[in-house]
Amino acid sequence: MKKFLKIYMERPELAGLALLVLLTIFFQLKSGGVFLNSTNLQGMLSILPEMTLVALGVTILMICGEFDLSVGSVFALTPMAIAIMLNGGIPFPVALFLGLLLAAAIGFANGFITIRFSIPSFITTLGMLFVARSLTVVISGGFPPLLPTDIPTWLFSGFVGPGNVVRMSFVWLVLIALALAAMMSLTNFGNWIRATGGQLDAAVNMGIPVNATKMICFMLCSVLAGFAGLIQVMRLGSPLPSLGEGLELQAVAAAVIGGTALTGGIGTVLGAIIGATLIRVIDNGLVLTRVDANWFKFAIGMLLILAVVSNSWLRRTARRIKLEV
Repeated sequence: MKKFLKIYMERPELAGLALLVLLTIFFQLKSGGVFLNSTNLQGMLSILPEMTLVALGVTILMICGEFDLSVGSVFALTPMAIAIMLNGGIPFPVALFLGLLLAAAIGFANGFITIRFSIPSFITTLGMLFVARSLTVVISGGFPPLLPTDIPTWLFSGFVGPGNVVRMSFVWLVLIALALAAMMSLTNFGNWIRATGGQLDAAVNMGIPVNATKMICFMLCSVLAGFAGLIQVMRLGSPLPSLGEGLELQAVAAAVIGGTALTGGIGTVLGAIIGATLIRVIDNGLVLTRVDANWFKFAIGMLLILAVVSNSWLRRTARRIKLEV
């Protein structure tokens, strides 16, 4: 029994999963069965991948011991750049590659400035948040471009499967999440990420290329944010300079709610997915139960504080159980 309890307490994302199940049951009963019907599930699953992909990138970067507050701006800048290139006659595969390359370049800049000048990533990426957002507004020219009609939007936003409940964006989310989970669990690079974020000095002494590891995580975080923005624009039909505003804070909240430690070294892909899903469930559930939408940020804030406190308590308690065995 103690062994089971210890395992549970060392995996705070399981507490998030239990809360997710309880909230789902609560909103299903409170909404008179509407919460889990096919129409509502279709709406939730259509927008879930967009924030979850951003949360996955932020989670991996936080495990590595760094933050990225520019993901919301990259979320808007990448599809805006792709749309402008498409309207300029550049083929879709080339525009997609160049757009994601732009996102990777922003991640590289974040990592290079942070590491080279020993600046806290919080400050570096806060500055990049404003830079990327300004660039989005400038290149749009004040008139957001429409997407050409001949591009394969179905590849990112088309419905698949029976009942048209799931979009292709959800398939992308599953594939990327599985790849990231495999990277974190089955490769040396995943161990490097945890060691760099959890025990930096020990990682350096072991010969782990900590700077390169951080750079790759910064770039991965930005690319996932840019790709998530593209998915949303494919669903909406046109990029807007205001896309992704406030998304960076929701992504951090999702990571923390899912059990990622603010100090680095601890976190999982599953936790990020659970945290992002909790935020979407609360958002949707409050609407269906006719609660004032202004309470949404209050609920997320309280959940975030509760997650930080409970995760800390669970880990301390787990360590005490280990000493008693």
